[in-house]
Amino acid sequence: MPGTTSPRHSADIVLRRITTNGIQANVAVAGTGPAVLLLHGFPHTWRLWTEIIGPLAEHHRVIAPDLRGFGASTRAAEGYDAGTLAADAEGILDALAEPTAAVVAIDAGTPVAFLLAMRRPDLVRRLVVMESLLGSLPGAEDFLANGAPWWFGFHAVPGLGETVLTGHEAEYIDWFLAAGTRGRGVPPDIRNAFTSAHTGHDALRCAFAYYRALPTSARQINQAVTAGRRLTMPTMAIGAHPVGRTLEQQLRPVADNLTGHLIQDCGHIIPLDQPQELLRLLTPFLATDQRI
Repeated sequence: MPGTTSPRHSADIVLRRITTNGIQANVAVAGTGPAVLLLHGFPHTWRLWTEIIGPLAEHHRVIAPDLRGFGASTRAAEGYDAGTLAADAEGILDALAEPTAAVVAIDAGTPVAFLLAMRRPDLVRRLVVMESLLGSLPGAEDFLANGAPWWFGFHAVPGLGETVLTGHEAEYIDWFLAAGTRGRGVPPDIRNAFTSAHTGHDALRCAFAYYRALPTSARQINQAVTAGRRLTMPTMAIGAHPVGRTLEQQLRPVADNLTGHLIQDCGHIIPLDQPQELLRLLTPFLATDQRI
């Protein structure tokens, strides 16, 4: 399918429209080699990975979609639970004729990657997850001792966030970008892309739908674990501020081969705040990756 090129990486990245699981996904594709699927979170688009795609594409086929409802992907009425989103990702790989992939995810993309790996261990060769929680799995008690972050409740109330914030999207997104980089911020073009992608009532509805689906996603995660499924592939958990090693602690009981890392002086938005440190961890982990 013909695509358009990204202005920031005009020689490297092609944007594709891919039909998957009842939606049209906007997918950035670059490079050749073993596939690496990158799954972003909130309030991002595929451009979260701007500093990562080029180096990875030297040895891999990098696939970075806008998740359902984000960016230029379909703003669907429903389907924002992790299980449905995992099926979206599976369909993207199938459409690109990739029988397996290493999967790298952050924030809201992490439960999606986790369920994809638990349900399709034949599809996920390696797993990297960052800065997120996995439903109600044990290990997050200390992090949640004072309750979940304030925006979880705000976003979860149907219709509230999009009604209150329409017309003030830029200020709201800027808060998350500053907090997620410990005040350092992100490049202006990426900031503008994130803000544009979250402007308007319907765009906000889709973003907040991820939070409204968290109880369903948590049930799906628990069902996978109680069914005896495990992460059998090499897995890496990367933490920063504020999640730290919480995700690693949740994964320990269900992962056969887990490596944990904590990046110092790094905010939640690791791929933009400390991209070189992230690449320092990813590059050797993915270098030993072989097609099955």
